[in-house]
Amino acid sequence: MSIVYADNNATTQVAPEVVQAMTPYLGEQYFNPSSMYEAARVPAKAIADARATIARLLGGVRPDEILFTSCATESNNAAIFGAVKANPARRHVITTAVEHPAVLNVCKELERDGLEVTFLPVDARGRLDVADLVRALRRETLLVSIMHANNETGVIFPIAEVARITKETDPGIVFHTDATQTVGKLRIDLTGELAHVDMLSFSGHKLHAPKGVGALFIRRGTRCRPFLVGGHQESGRRGGTENVPYIVGLARALELAAETHESTEERIHHLRGHLEAELTARIPLLQVNGGEAERLSNTLNISCHFIEGEGILYQLSEHGICASSGSACTSGSLEPSHVLSAMKVPFTAAHGSVRFSFSRYNTEADVDRILAVFPGIVSNLRRLSPYWDVQRGCPRPEAEHMLRSPDGD
Repeated sequence: MSIVYADNNATTQVAPEVVQAMTPYLGEQYFNPSSMYEAARVPAKAIADARATIARLLGGVRPDEILFTSCATESNNAAIFGAVKANPARRHVITTAVEHPAVLNVCKELERDGLEVTFLPVDARGRLDVADLVRALRRETLLVSIMHANNETGVIFPIAEVARITKETDPGIVFHTDATQTVGKLRIDLTGELAHVDMLSFSGHKLHAPKGVGALFIRRGTRCRPFLVGGHQESGRRGGTENVPYIVGLARALELAAETHESTEERIHHLRGHLEAELTARIPLLQVNGGEAERLSNTLNISCHFIEGEGILYQLSEHGICASSGSACTSGSLEPSHVLSAMKVPFTAAHGSVRFSFSRYNTEADVDRILAVFPGIVSNLRRLSPYWDVQRGCPRPEAEHMLRSPDGD
């Protein structure tokens, strides 16, 4: 049975073109790029070329504004902790309640260290109210960190606007965005629309590069102390021998994304739209989370009331279909998604969420496979659910209390 992979917000297949670009640096060009001998110049030049390529594709920023890391989690940690260390006089940070754990948990760690953190809410559609940010800004604010698009719902935040407001309110505030879900999907212009963004994080494995490589854009003049201290690599901003093949792969993956952007965007939007329309037509009491907001074209997050998402995912897996219930970094938790909780998705739906996320390698046949089995899975699980019995008006004797909240409402 072939696999239908619809979990591309978690990770992506490495593109064959990326593997081809990486191969020489996994073999004959194995030299340490920091070494002084002639043979090391080839991998050193490969890093320089990759840095220049990525800088160009992010809107023509300076190559020395690109810092290579191991992943977006490291990039986010480096940006946030680095900004805090470089600006000790300020003790207030602003973020949102729906950030990826790589930002959310860092901000909670800052709270434990004595900083004050404001977690901005979102509405029921997953959207940020810019007025909440304006009210939160204050004289002691040192950092605003707001994701570009949410990894669970695909909802896109108005980063250009909130970055501009932040910097016009106080140029001394550092503005960071986690763009892990948008680099390679949306056009990123850090000298144009996003010219007020000071730092931007992303990861290779979300855009068909391998796991284990990421990058952090740090605009020249931004106060940010090194997070990983060691040797002189990355101009002294990040110690550790450079991962040459993966850096080369990251640059090639970003090139491919730029080359195929328009055709890929249109086709993926069609796949997502077809799946969404058919599922909402065939399954009662199904809601699209973030469906009324501007979203990434590849992401569909749905909640099936009165059943558990884990049961859905298990049965999808038996049919060879890979999806998720949200962030892969929190999928081991039995708690409902913090994103859906922040959106005030009802208890009866928050546990029954499933996320489908597509890439340029998905096809109409993949969507047809999902449509062939998903409605039946939901129907079968609802027949086993006491919550569903209550909804239909014929509860089991022991099930009446299940829909009451802990407060007895």
